[in-house]
Amino acid sequence: MNKNRKGFTLIELLIVVAIIGIIVAIAIPNLLNAIQRAKQKKTMGDMRSIGTAAESYAVDYNRYPAAAASIAGTPSAAITATVTNSLEPTYIKKLPTLDGWSSPLLYGVFLNNSEYVIFSAGRNGATSAYSGGPTTDFNADIVFTNGQFVQYPEGAQN
Repeated sequence: MNKNRKGFTLIELLIVVAIIGIIVAIAIPNLLNAIQRAKQKKTMGDMRSIGTAAESYAVDYNRYPAAAASIAGTPSAAITATVTNSLEPTYIKKLPTLDGWSSPLLYGVFLNNSEYVIFSAGRNGATSAYSGGPTTDFNADIVFTNGQFVQYPEGAQN
């Protein structure tokens, strides 16, 4: 008999499959976290762009674009045609209306249109209690008002 056979034994194949499984088990959670972080960063960039457009509008008209409805500074309506028509295409080519998780971005003005707020409900799409400052939860709201983030993601997210 010829004992010079080439190939892998079953044990060698099982070890390779086990190693690949361990690598995948480590990589998948990191990948999912990176996807959520990318959605946060996209949302924050879009909110900053809307804020820049609103600021440019305010320079020309001495007030921010009016919102459809706003109660005591809390945005209660998604970005409406009124806001879109005020800003497009002069101040921003295409106004983003959805955040990274495909939920509507909310916009509100208060104090006689002298202040504005742009609001994203985060991953879960539901508004939560406003805590201000940095958050470490993908579900936490992201709030941008008058040119700065007043509630934003920071650090390791959960």
